[in-house]
Amino acid sequence: MRRRSLLLWAATPALAQQAEVEANTAKRAQLESLPGLGPALVQRLLDARPFADWADLMKRVPGIRSATAIKLSGAGLRVAGQAYGASASGSG
Repeated sequence: MRRRSLLLWAATPALAQQAEVEANTAKRAQLESLPGLGPALVQRLLDARPFADWADLMKRVPGIRSATAIKLSGAGLRVAGQAYGASASGSG
């Protein structure tokens, strides 16, 4: 049991790093791998990019507002390298 705990603990940072997906450069499959992003929303993201920041993304992609941005950011989506709320322009 102790060994299993250590293995899970050691794997956790690698999984967290792997989960980050850049909205401006990610491929369709990477975007669809995030919880909350289905094929239709992914297509809207692909059609509208590139994005300057989260505010730009939310302005131009129907279906993504503050609550959705919080969930997507928590799942690893980044815009211009930033998590939602990490900059003043993305907090709206």
